[in-house]
Amino acid sequence: MNDRSTFTEEAANLLGPRGFTQDPELVDPWLTDWRGRYTGRALGMASPASTAEVSALVKLCARHGVPMVPQGGNSGMSGGATPDPSGDALVLSLRRMNRIVRLDPQAREVTCEAGVILQTLHEEAERHRLRFPLTLGGKGSATIGGLIATNAGGTQVLRHGSMRAQVLGLEAVLADGSVFDALVPLKKDNRGFDLKQLLIGSEGTLGIVTGATLRLLPALADRVVLWAGLPTIQDARKLLLHTEAEAGDALEGFEVMPRHSLEAVLAHSPRSRAPLAEAHEWNALIELVADTASVDRLADLAQGLLESAFAAGLVADATIAMNEAQAEEFWALRDEIAPAERALGPAMQHDISVPVAAMADFVAETLPQVEERFPGTRAVAFGHLGDGNVHYHVLAPAAAVPGEWEAGQGKEISTYVHDLVTSWGGSISAEHGIGQLKRDELARLGDPVQLAIMASVKRALDPDGLLNPGKLVPLAPEAATH
Repeated sequence: MNDRSTFTEEAANLLGPRGFTQDPELVDPWLTDWRGRYTGRALGMASPASTAEVSALVKLCARHGVPMVPQGGNSGMSGGATPDPSGDALVLSLRRMNRIVRLDPQAREVTCEAGVILQTLHEEAERHRLRFPLTLGGKGSATIGGLIATNAGGTQVLRHGSMRAQVLGLEAVLADGSVFDALVPLKKDNRGFDLKQLLIGSEGTLGIVTGATLRLLPALADRVVLWAGLPTIQDARKLLLHTEAEAGDALEGFEVMPRHSLEAVLAHSPRSRAPLAEAHEWNALIELVADTASVDRLADLAQGLLESAFAAGLVADATIAMNEAQAEEFWALRDEIAPAERALGPAMQHDISVPVAAMADFVAETLPQVEERFPGTRAVAFGHLGDGNVHYHVLAPAAAVPGEWEAGQGKEISTYVHDLVTSWGGSISAEHGIGQLKRDELARLGDPVQLAIMASVKRALDPDGLLNPGKLVPLAPEAATH
């Protein structure tokens, strides 16, 4: 049995009073995940201030056999940054490592530490008339390290890709304390495996991200936001294809939401207004953007897009935001879906994807199947139609008891939804990661060959299983029986 008091004393000496604490008032707020589904216990919380301190701490943990749970902004959706109830693990916070080390406007690159807040990075890029092309609702708390560890998505994936596409270089501390240093960006590098890509999306189970070099783009000179009403989600798919053909690289975002979701937002937010005079079964939110070179053509492009869409019979009604304030109002309707749903009662929320070309048909066919199988529920889907990822939510019947319903029928619903997704060749986690929420489902539905490779990589890079145990990588059958 390892002497935990010796470990905590050594950790305190290594990191100092700002870097290590066991004070419940400081530790406890970080022991529950953002959704409130998981609460664990911890040996303490370490907050190193540099990669060198992370490396020394990991070596100390390895020597004492102390598990580590890396944590950024604690805004994840799958419980991937929450320790288990045993109290054996150390929460390893990267929030003190929040320096933007270098920003090169000519190369359009920025190197920063893992604890930099996404919104802070946006603001720093804007100061140089640049932008970082990934954003999401939690930008005020999400950290760069957490976004890399979960390969986060957001509303700009359609044009720019997920976090994986933004990372030019990476630094991480491995399970033995050694530092993987690949921060220098190389456009072409054929020296074997692209190890940074292995670490991206690994949820802290293979290494602890401490820094990254990220790509930047020229700042936008202007944007136009459009709202369209449509009869079916298949019509939304046709409109997407039409928009891609007409707008090309100017298309930045294409989100869909059903009538039910929009009406929930309008009821939840009294100051919100419906963009169109009449209600439609489906709605599309479209954003077109332009840099300095193309800004003069943006308004004509948007107007021409709507005219051609009406001429082709693709939309029932549509409007263009008259100014930036109205554009923000349109986006607020999309961003307020989650809190509006929470006000309606319990729901099982699924972050899923299927092949892009099949998404519209998947939604149209499976929503009624879910409602028929589980009478009284309401199934809705909204989100990023253009990249084949929707948020697939099943709202509880009116009389459902919060907590009890999720643990009972809710679990049956998730199993059914995941089975449907798998039968359509899709993924049960499109952008929120596996964490502990979906680990067992990944074990049940994942391809055995892929799961075996993941387990082999985990054993090779973390043989003692100290990096974020219980997350992402399913237990081997023999381990699960003990």
